[in-house]
Amino acid sequence: MAIWQIILITLYAGFQILDELTLYTGFNTPVGAGFVVGLIMGDLQTGLMIGAGMQLMVLGVGTFGGASKIDATIGTTLATAFSVSVSGMSPQVAISSIAVPVAAIMVQLDILARFTNTFFAHRVDHYIETFNYKAIERNFLYGALPWSLSRAIPVFIALAFGRGLVQSIANALNGSWAWLGTGLSVAGATLPAVGFAILLRYLPVKKHIAYLILGFTVTTLLTVVFGNIQALGGGIAAVNKNFVGTFNSLPMLAIALIGFALAILYYKRAISSTASAAAPKASSVSDEGEITDDEL
Repeated sequence: MAIWQIILITLYAGFQILDELTLYTGFNTPVGAGFVVGLIMGDLQTGLMIGAGMQLMVLGVGTFGGASKIDATIGTTLATAFSVSVSGMSPQVAISSIAVPVAAIMVQLDILARFTNTFFAHRVDHYIETFNYKAIERNFLYGALPWSLSRAIPVFIALAFGRGLVQSIANALNGSWAWLGTGLSVAGATLPAVGFAILLRYLPVKKHIAYLILGFTVTTLLTVVFGNIQALGGGIAAVNKNFVGTFNSLPMLAIALIGFALAILYYKRAISSTASAAAPKASSVSDEGEITDDEL
């Protein structure tokens, strides 16, 4: 791994947490981290695979107030860097052996950053009493340093000094500990399912069970249909060398658009029901007790 790659990834690690706290452009997400680090390392596909896997894993993970959560973005950052630079480490193994442990450890550093940041908060309180607005602005900006350093420093240390250790672990997982490497690969591949399970735990599944069944059935049926079409096209191409045709796999965009259409229908029906319930009911009898024409 080149020194310029380490520097760029370190700068990104320090920037992404500030982006999460302020702009929220999307580069602070696991998918964004996989894209940026994969681009820096020269393997965008591996970065997106790891980023997408971690993104799916944390679908249902959130925080309330000032609570800390696992830092899947930094986990993706290191997992992508080491998966590309270390030989013999697949994206699945990198997710389960690097991304997840790092994401969990970063909780402690997040707490340390929050604790350190109180120093600048107290200074701001002091300068408010003296009406020193310039000092208030400076210390407000200084508060970004603990957040940024809490991510940049561990990433730099890991990239600069940890590659040898990670390479030794990868060699062991592909050698005498191959059984463990296989288990980690399976675990890394199933983590997105864990993310979906956590998300479904907090969604009103019982209320909308029909949509869940419909989405699963449509996706399964289309997967089988497109898979058989691809297999048929491959067989024809093998028999007839002059056959020219392209058989694409299941377009997930089409599945997403079906779900989006169902969401629009449900939303419009809910709005219509709410408007009907809020509107005053028309009476067939006038204030004087006479029957209106509609009743006749």
